[in-house]
Amino acid sequence: MPSRPTAGSIDEYIAGFPPETQVVLEEMRALIKAAAPEAHETISYAIPTFDLNGHLVHFAGFARHVGFYPAPVGMEAFKEELRPFKQGKGSVQFPLGQPLPAALITRMVEFRVAHNKEGVSNR
Repeated sequence: MPSRPTAGSIDEYIAGFPPETQVVLEEMRALIKAAAPEAHETISYAIPTFDLNGHLVHFAGFARHVGFYPAPVGMEAFKEELRPFKQGKGSVQFPLGQPLPAALITRMVEFRVAHNKEGVSNR
């Protein structure tokens, strides 16, 4: 991942990537915005973050994939659908060069919105 510790906005963050990666990052951003229109865009942990009653989701660009971070609770709720993708405790990797699973990302963001609106701890 290119170093972007000084990115002050998601626009600045995305601009630091090659054009083909920028397209995928913008698609991820648009999916999140559509599923969580009330969420606020920011940079947290030096990556794009959407906040709504706390951190909602994060995403990040890498050389070969886009990372999506819906927190461990978001991963657990969709573990069967996420099986084809490389995962961590609270993250999933969507390979560049393959279409983003738009419907799955949308459902995951909607799940996180409902979870955060319930006031449940999202850590």
